[in-house]
Amino acid sequence: MAKEESKKDSLRMNMKGCTNNGFVQNEPVIEREIDSNQADLLKTSNVDIPFQELDLTTIKPYAGMPKEVLLLYSSQARYRVTREILFWLIIASVLVLISATIAIIILSPKCLDWWQISPIYQIYPRSFKDSNQDGNGDLKGIEEKLDHIINLNIKNVWITSFYKSSIKDFRYAVEDFREIDPIFGTMREFENLVAAIHDKGLKLILDFIPNHTSDNHIWFQLSRNRTGKYTDYYIWHNCTREGDSIKPPNNWLSIYGNSSWQYDDVRNQCYFHQFMKEQPDLNFRNPDVQEEIKEIIQFWLGKGVDGFSFDAVKFLLEATHLRNEPQVDKNQILVTNYSELYHDYTTTQVGMHDILRSFRQTMDRYSREPGRYRFMGTEARNQEDIEETMMYYGEPFVQEANFPLNFYLTEMNGLSGTKVFEVVESWMKNMPEGKWPNWMIGGPDIVRSSSRCGKDYVNVMNMLILTLPGTPITYYGEEIGMENLLREDVNESYDTILLSKSPMQWDNSSNAGFSESNQTWLPINTDYEVLNVEVQKTQATSPLKLYQELSSLRLNELLLSRGWLCYLWHDDNFVVYMRELDGLDRVFTIVLNFGDTAKVNLQALSIGFPEKASIKLSTMSINQGETVTTNAVTARKGEGLILEHKMPKLLHHQEAFKDKCLVTSKACYSSFLNILYDAC
Repeated sequence: MAKEESKKDSLRMNMKGCTNNGFVQNEPVIEREIDSNQADLLKTSNVDIPFQELDLTTIKPYAGMPKEVLLLYSSQARYRVTREILFWLIIASVLVLISATIAIIILSPKCLDWWQISPIYQIYPRSFKDSNQDGNGDLKGIEEKLDHIINLNIKNVWITSFYKSSIKDFRYAVEDFREIDPIFGTMREFENLVAAIHDKGLKLILDFIPNHTSDNHIWFQLSRNRTGKYTDYYIWHNCTREGDSIKPPNNWLSIYGNSSWQYDDVRNQCYFHQFMKEQPDLNFRNPDVQEEIKEIIQFWLGKGVDGFSFDAVKFLLEATHLRNEPQVDKNQILVTNYSELYHDYTTTQVGMHDILRSFRQTMDRYSREPGRYRFMGTEARNQEDIEETMMYYGEPFVQEANFPLNFYLTEMNGLSGTKVFEVVESWMKNMPEGKWPNWMIGGPDIVRSSSRCGKDYVNVMNMLILTLPGTPITYYGEEIGMENLLREDVNESYDTILLSKSPMQWDNSSNAGFSESNQTWLPINTDYEVLNVEVQKTQATSPLKLYQELSSLRLNELLLSRGWLCYLWHDDNFVVYMRELDGLDRVFTIVLNFGDTAKVNLQALSIGFPEKASIKLSTMSINQGETVTTNAVTARKGEGLILEHKMPKLLHHQEAFKDKCLVTSKACYSSFLNILYDAC
């Protein structure tokens, strides 16, 4: 009762001009006017009226209302229709946003991964940069020169073998897969290099040859002594003694020639080697060997490596029956050269792809973290059968390599527009649907492009690989047009392998800025004073400047990174193709001249070419920005042109080009939303 009386007193005080604010009782307030209805209510305010029975229509809200009165007002419906409309509008808007987001996710093509977005820069570490004045390039030297790679608009670094090795086969006779060869530095320096690469937003790919080890490897030493599980880590077979000579189990040959079997005095058996006798092949039919290799892969992935290129993978397995391989010339009596046999029993054996897929599965366990996908490439030169090469991509639902390395441009017999077209068309047409191509024009064991094709064609070859769909791979020095060493400058054995490994030419100082040593492991090319990075930075028409412009264009133009490739024309001189994308009102026509100065009539193709087109980029900058008439496009010897223009109808929509247009990852562009989608 006392509580109820207090509430009534509070109400009466408020109606009489006083307020109870819950803190100070009977606090006077400024007099305010009240209307006649409230005045009538005041006259009867001494009557006890339950709060719930008050007629709120006769009392207007006022400052300082007690909680009880306020609650009575709050229970009265106000703007009910408006509130319901706003509520359902908000619900509808949320549903529309959710639906639009889901639709965009469903319709959007898969984003390109890091190994697709940027070119890959391949480094032979012994020849890149010497940091400690011993004449050999090293890991710290690579770290010092990372900005050069960034300036090329490249974000992926591929370093060839630097594992602890013997000198045989130039670092590919590995003695310990978990150690850095002292020539290149220490594990700490490798870890610093990985950190520096990632700090600069780059990715790191390593070479790895799982097929064989050095004969100095601890595994081989244990195997030759028949120690425990290592007994069968290598391929051993009995040999037949014939006097002072040893008769091997069969006619199998090493790629360097002569028998691939080598007798071991310790074990009194022959071991198998597909390469040099100091490089015994591992026995991949032994599950323990497979597990060892996968543990090594995990070791380097744990160090932060972003991917591997697995070399010589077609040699992983050999037939167990040991039959002689068939001869190319059945009448030949003495067979000693590798090319004189069909290698049906020593390459690409059943089960080899299963091993590679197990490598892929191991790497996938390290790819679950966002942004840390681990790349896998494979090297297997099956030039005579491109279908075998394509098998390294894997199957539709079984991932293997992201791509097998494409050496076909480096194996052309001569240079012409037709030959270039045939290589490009062959890869694109045989590549499984949804897979990603790659293009390379050089490598450690390949004659440099400028020496193989000629200095005049350095720029046009770079324009080729940077305007085709897929990932271009650039061997160090190709961005400035470095050439092979001359044979007379090399004194070591296997000189043909060394010729493309000369030290990087950074400037015109002593040793081309590669080393401050008195002597470098290989001689510097004699043209280093006029052909080096620093000189070409100052030349507007240099190969370096062009490479930077091409890589920047590829990075920023959807036509080059996501567009269709449509073949237009090829002959002995020219390769002409178009890059186009649904949703863009312009196209690029690439005109590449692999012959002497000549003209090409694009209007004669009768596909709707406009009368004029602008030169977006030329290998000869004097033509840049000019307008050309498409019925007589002139290209000088070794010149490449990227023409920009509009087309009345995109070629891949035309029936005549149904088999001439290819795309790696279908996408369309919406200029309204500024997004890509695949429901074209």
